[in-house]
Amino acid sequence: MDQALSFSLLAAVGLLIGIFSGLLGIGGGTVIVPVFRLAFGMSALASTATSLFVIVPTSLAGAAARIRQKACILPLGLAAGLGGALTSVAGVWLSSVSPAWLVMVVAAAVITYSAATMLVQAARLKEARLVDGEPVAGGGPGSSGTAAGGGRLRLSPSQVAVGFPIGLAAGLVAGYIGVGGGFLMIPLMIAVLGVSMKEASGASLVAMVILAIPGVVGHAALENIDFLAGIAVAAGSVPGAVIGARLVKRVPERALRFVFGGFLIVAAALLVLNELGLWAK
Repeated sequence: MDQALSFSLLAAVGLLIGIFSGLLGIGGGTVIVPVFRLAFGMSALASTATSLFVIVPTSLAGAAARIRQKACILPLGLAAGLGGALTSVAGVWLSSVSPAWLVMVVAAAVITYSAATMLVQAARLKEARLVDGEPVAGGGPGSSGTAAGGGRLRLSPSQVAVGFPIGLAAGLVAGYIGVGGGFLMIPLMIAVLGVSMKEASGASLVAMVILAIPGVVGHAALENIDFLAGIAVAAGSVPGAVIGARLVKRVPERALRFVFGGFLIVAAALLVLNELGLWAK
């Protein structure tokens, strides 16, 4: 494939990934990895490493937009990011000594679990009383910490500290399978802290900026990153993340959760199809 055409296609894919990243609070690795594997024939290790590289600028753009909009719990994101930064390099090392099929199987399994968790949480919101698309206090599962009328949640220091162990788990998985970890952090933040999808996704973007950097450094040292492909995707994903972040206030909470869960299921299915050889390359 012509190099200019490949760059343009990757940038176009990056734009779509960036919109979903800014909207849902994920780094986009759950789609970037299958795209690199399926459409461009990259190895599992190069796909995960390059994906993690793209996640840094994409998440940074989305996080900055969310902070400006006050649609982010910044202390929670910082706590989760610091936890993840401590374990992401370990995940990178594990991926470098694991067989390619195992990396993809673990990715599909973890993503599927996160998708199922989010869909269950979304289904439970049908019991909640909604105001302008937001669950209000006392309205049902998943709405315990949100103020009436969609006001922002105020977390205590002990609640913010919970972000640290969540980040530890997300960082290990992120380094191993080359994703930002948002698909794991967001369901955990919602389930454990009772924050809304919008609040959790904003914090997730902040966390991913921090936790992905050590993993990128580790992969770069091992020469696993295809920088040209990564820059091409980032050329589209950075402006896309800003667009997605602007859309977040227009989408109802329950719809966001269903979209997030469905997004992950598609990504996991693509990974499985690829590794079983059921997708023509």
